[in-house]
Formats: sequence, structure tokens, C-alpha cells
Amino acid sequence: MEIGPAALPAVVSTARLDALRAPAVRDLAWLLFSADLLRAQPPVGMLASVFATEAELSATVDWLLALDADPSALLHDIAAARVTRLGRYAECLLAWFLQHGPTARLIAANVPLRRAGLTLGECDFLVETRAGRRLHWELAVKCYLHAGAGRGQLADYVGPNLQDRFDLKLTRVLDHQLPLSARAEFATLGHTGPWEPQMFIKGWLFYRHGETVHESGQIDPAHARGWWTTRHDWPAFAASHAAFWRVLPRLEWLAPRRHERGAAQAEGIAFVDAPALSERIAHQNGPTMVAGFYADAAGRWVERSRGFIVPDDWPDKAQAFARE
Repeated sequence: MEIGPAALPAVVSTARLDALRAPAVRDLAWLLFSADLLRAQPPVGMLASVFATEAELSATVDWLLALDADPSALLHDIAAARVTRLGRYAECLLAWFLQHGPTARLIAANVPLRRAGLTLGECDFLVETRAGRRLHWELAVKCYLHAGAGRGQLADYVGPNLQDRFDLKLTRVLDHQLPLSARAEFATLGHTGPWEPQMFIKGWLFYRHGETVHESGQIDPAHARGWWTTRHDWPAFAASHAAFWRVLPRLEWLAPRRHERGAAQAEGIAFVDAPALSERIAHQNGPTMVAGFYADAAGRWVERSRGFIVPDDWPDKAQAFARE
């Protein structure tokens, strides 16, 4: 029986993962162990499972701890890729795990499928498990803000820049991306199948502070959650939530952040109060992801929660986009 994130408390202590210090290793652990955004969508949209057995799961935790002790090779690989997009960063992390980790092995990544010179699509990962199953994984890491005023359908979850929507993304995954490996053209590429298509969709969903949402049954209730608030409401929200804040760059949108004080200072990472953060983002046109922090007993800066501060006119625009 495959092991999914919901079974983690029974088989691995989260304290061992919390001990990871290197940000890239923490991001990789989050990618592997965090809850899916969606429940399975049979018959096409089955969920990817990284671990086939409890032994593979435990071996992965040990492997991550060893990698955390010396992450230089991983960091070199990421730097060589010159990653600027969150999705590409996640691809690099998962590819590294499949190439060097203790579970399934990578057969190929980013496999283009063409017909008559036209690109039909690209398969993210072709994977073979230790038991010999051949899997086609489609990876997506998404951050959607709920804009449905209480409703919880997938169309009510929109990208911060209003260029993406959860229902449209899922439709593309189910109708276009996952079926690629079953097309006749794919058989000519030399990757012997048949391939089992599975979706690997991780990320965060953000809800307006103080609003109750009746979530769609398609969404995994254990998904990672954050909040959003307008600039007008931000001062009151911040005052009752955290004393220290920072803007999260896009490549820090995966795992909750944790910073050693010395390392944060060396990297120029500053933690500011809410008014200073407001000044910092005052001239930004769109939503900004921020995180609130506290200092723990060991002197580390630990993320308390994360969310988006959006322009005051953003909620109306988002609701209109959700209904298009």
C-alpha cells in the first residue's frame, strides 16, 4: 500500500524534518511530504505517491538529513539551472530527488511530444518505482487566493495576478497533460510503457481573513493554508498577528521559512514591523506575499504564518475573474 501525506504522523516524526536547516533541503522535504492540494480525480487524475512503503519513507527522511549536512551538490545544481520561476525550482528539486534519492528513479524529464514539427506538449517526469511500475508525473506548484465570497468551487481560487484559475489548471492537467504519455506519437520516442499518469500538485491556498468558506470536495482538506487581506485592513490584521514581517520572494513560496539569526544577517534578510513593511510595498501594483515571524528559544526566526496583502480594488477584480 502506498504511503501518502495523510499517513505521515504514523510513520515519521515531523520533528526530524523540522530539524532541516538548508532552505533548499527544507523546500525539497516540503515538496515530498506536504499534503496535496487536490483529492484524486479518477479515472484520469490519480495522485502521485513518492513512497511505496514505510521503509522508503523512512529512508527518504534519513537521506534528507544527510543532504542537509552537506547540500553543496544540490545548491550547485540549482545555481547551474539559473532558476527564476517557482515551478522550475520545484522541477529541479524533484528531479534531484529522483536522480539521487532512495525511492523511485528518474527515466526522463521534460519529454517533448511533437507531431509534424508542432509541439503537442511535454511530459514532466517519467519515473520507475522499485517495484517496476512506470509512472508519468505531471508536477504543478500553485498559490491560489480564494475570491468566492463564501463559495468554494475551484473557479473561486485565482492566481494573485489574475492570470490563472484553479479549475482551468485542473482541466488542462486532466484533459491535456496527463493523456500525453498514452498518445500514439509518444510510443515512437523510445520510452517503453505503458505509463500510469499521475498528478503531483502541491502549493498553498489563501483565504480572506475572517471569512468562512465551504470548500469544494475536490480539495484535500489537509492542504497548506494562508490568509489574504487588503491594504486597508492590513494594519489592524498585522497588529494582532505578528510583530516581525518580511516580503517573501517567489522562490521562497514553498516550505515555511526558518532562518538562523547569523545566516539571516549575513544574507541581508531584514525583519521589520508592520508599518515599515507597508512602506516597502506601497508602490507595488499587485498582491505581495509576506510572512510573519517570531524568535524561538534557540534564537531562530520562525515563520508563524504567510499571506498576501492585496490592493483595495483587487477583491472585486478577483471575483469578476472567478466568474468569467
